[in-house]
Amino acid sequence: MSCSKLHTSFHSKVWGSEKLAPWFDDTVEKTGEVWFDPPADVPLLIKFLFTTENLSVQVHPADDYARTHHNGSNGKTEMWYILRTEPGAKIALGLREAVTAEKLREASLSGEIMDLLNWIEVQPGDMYFAPAGTVHAIGAGIALLEIQQISDITYRLYDYGRDRELHLERGVEVSHSDVHRHQDLSQCPYFRTTVIEVSGAATIEAPRTPSILICVQGRGTVDKQAYRAGEAWLLDQSSVAVEAETGSRFLLTYVPTR
Repeated sequence: MSCSKLHTSFHSKVWGSEKLAPWFDDTVEKTGEVWFDPPADVPLLIKFLFTTENLSVQVHPADDYARTHHNGSNGKTEMWYILRTEPGAKIALGLREAVTAEKLREASLSGEIMDLLNWIEVQPGDMYFAPAGTVHAIGAGIALLEIQQISDITYRLYDYGRDRELHLERGVEVSHSDVHRHQDLSQCPYFRTTVIEVSGAATIEAPRTPSILICVQGRGTVDKQAYRAGEAWLLDQSSVAVEAETGSRFLLTYVPTR
């Protein structure tokens, strides 16, 4: 076989949703994240996220800071592919104006940070890149696919008055406090991601490094094995045959050769 399906694990969150279809079966409790077990040779974590409430305003450190302050851990650069939205659903990506570190800290304490954030109304098919150091938040009413470095280091700056710990000192220290500017995903040193549409028979070409193929729409066979939306496959060679029974959309992601 030239590919193998990755196993999933489901994680309940107070801000999650019971409505996971068509990617997964609906649940009786709120599921916020569905993780794909990362292969040992691919240092990426892939998740589906489902939100019914706003997530905290947060930031992740870059590699050098994480390794110094968290016992050699990785930083966390990530990207999001929007799958489903309710009307008016938004994400926050970076700041809309430059601020000082002290201003960012004060705004986090007062809640004014909500007005400083660069809010974007999102639609299915949108793709966003959040380099480490980008202050960000995911709003309610969104289903998305997240691809990230393997790291769980998160600094909360604001949490809507919920009774959870904030991490203002370190969060402010690692935050990019200038105006957010769009960055080209293809220049990310941690992963490359492309969207692939398939109708009927096709051959998907992958780089000669371990790659992961994620189906976000459709069904059919990959390497003669049945696939459906909500599955991810590790590709073990540079090309794989796909037969799409219905129009299918995939994300192909891999770690670039340095």
